[in-house]
Amino acid sequence: MSNATPPGWYPDSAAPGTDRWWDGTAWTAHTRPNPPAPQQPVPPPYASRGSGGGGGVRTVAIATAVLVVVGASVTGAVLLGGDDGGTESKSSGPTRSAPLPTATATAGGDGPATDPTLLVDQLNGITLPIPDGWEKPESTVDKALTMRTADSYTCPGDSSAFCYHGTVTTRTASETDLTSAEALAEQDIATAAGKAYEENIVGDRIHGGITSHEQLRSASVSVAGRTGYEVRWRVHTAKGPGGYVQSLVFPSTVGSESPVIVRYAFDAGPGGPPLALMDTLTRAIRPIDDSETGGGVGSSVAP
Repeated sequence: MSNATPPGWYPDSAAPGTDRWWDGTAWTAHTRPNPPAPQQPVPPPYASRGSGGGGGVRTVAIATAVLVVVGASVTGAVLLGGDDGGTESKSSGPTRSAPLPTATATAGGDGPATDPTLLVDQLNGITLPIPDGWEKPESTVDKALTMRTADSYTCPGDSSAFCYHGTVTTRTASETDLTSAEALAEQDIATAAGKAYEENIVGDRIHGGITSHEQLRSASVSVAGRTGYEVRWRVHTAKGPGGYVQSLVFPSTVGSESPVIVRYAFDAGPGGPPLALMDTLTRAIRPIDDSETGGGVGSSVAP
């Protein structure tokens, strides 16, 4: 069994009242205010039976003594370790003052995170519906959160590699001083095109490389109640039909509202998804647990 702590929001002891994002291996710079803790009910005061009340006082005293003994026993067991002779497991987690989170602190159960029809970006607080015939792979070479067409095909520029007709990824904008959604989208589109149709992440020229491109769109757009910006290119490749790529940038719905980048890559030609699906997916982006939309729960998007 793996002891790795899953990614999620956890309390930051260095900043009371604040959660910090743990990416599974290290703390990040992303923070948000602590959500209010549910108020615990206060038990009513003990009322003894009878006019004297002596029996009630004795009962409370005995119960208190029992709790003290049990508490001492539990504390001793925690300090001394189990009786199986094992040693306390030590984590190789981060060294910042905030404690290493425990898996039990992660939200679980039913909800957007466990909905198979949703791509859930917990870090940026958004969901996207997964179109019919698409999937969210358990792991990818690119660490970005990904959904893609379920069927793959042999890449036209590399017979040893597999390609997908449609791919959508979400990520936080990093390693940039740009803060404008427009400037970020215009900067990112070349990277998005290059990773989709020039070279993949391991350096394979799966479409023979990009030979030219045309800009089809550059405009402001509303995303999850926030103002964003999108840039769309049609790219032509040395092999195969080429495709369409789009960079969509908008503020995160949580924490410090760092810019979010959603990249689209759709093959051109009869095998690729309809171009209108890009707009459909953009309109369907929702904040997690959106009270009016259910965070995208129940959305059905056809390719």
